Amino acid sequence: MQYRHLGKYGVRVSEVALGSWLTYGGATENETATRCIEKAYDLGINFFDTANGYARGKSEEVVGKALSAYPRESYFLATKVYFPMGDGPNDRGLSRKHIFEQCHASLKRLNMDYIDLYQCHRYDTETPLEETLMALDDLARQGKILYAGVSQWSAEQIASAADYCRRAGLHPLVSNQPYYNMLGREIEKEVIPVSEREGLGQVVYSPLAQGVLSGKYKPGAALPEGSRAADPEQNMFLNGGKLDQETLVKVEKLGPIAAGAGLSMSQLALAWCLRQPNVSSVIIGASRPEQIEDNAGAAGVTLSADVLAAIDAALEV
Repeated sequence: MQYRHLGKYGVRVSEVALGSWLTYGGATENETATRCIEKAYDLGINFFDTANGYARGKSEEVVGKALSAYPRESYFLATKVYFPMGDGPNDRGLSRKHIFEQCHASLKRLNMDYIDLYQCHRYDTETPLEETLMALDDLARQGKILYAGVSQWSAEQIASAADYCRRAGLHPLVSNQPYYNMLGREIEKEVIPVSEREGLGQVVYSPLAQGVLSGKYKPGAALPEGSRAADPEQNMFLNGGKLDQETLVKVEKLGPIAAGAGLSMSQLALAWCLRQPNVSSVIIGASRPEQIEDNAGAAGVTLSADVLAAIDAALEV
């Protein structure tokens, strides 16, 4: 496993991280989830990502219990706050009240004294930005969180937050967790340049486009049994064209490119994301330990200019 700094900051995280969205605490049995986390740890993955909103807290419980087998200083744990955790008017968003209450609730579910990276799961247009940032700063000063980050924030939102933290003398944001992969490159235009300027690293989610870039879905073929697309509880994010025949035909052209580079299609897709210096880590989702073993093989891989050009040609970029 290879490690990178999280943005410009001192902490080092594994290039491949293990996430728990749509899996642990939900679609994946707890015993299997634990075996996946054990496999990841054994492979040198030190970065584990979850959220309070994943399975309404159950994911945090599963991840926390599995990680309790290891020394606390040996891994880097991230969770999030924003999405509804109840039906009350203050059970959502990024108000000071919700952030404080959910941070303590997450710590209880995780059975930990502190969170390494606490992330704003989305931007809250109904709460003043300074309220959110001051709440995160207070948690950092209390030792409840070590670093603060965001997820899916725009370049303008990141820039505004970085500027306020600087002017107010607050702990800065260190990371952004965006959707990014070969089929979704939107952050390259504005988010990455702003993040590089402000010192934030990208912690990429869905680097395999929900499994589409792994090559498991074939044009004109039935959905593989047991796959995410075949599971109605997990496939709600596989719309919007990710499984249309034109896309699948293009993705199939990546197979020979990966083989020529001595990589699996998943490894090719992850290494493509990691070609960006501003990407600190790519978050994989796995329901089987062998998936993690394959994905971890992307760490340290450098794709040649010819391979990168062939990828763009195959996807008609």
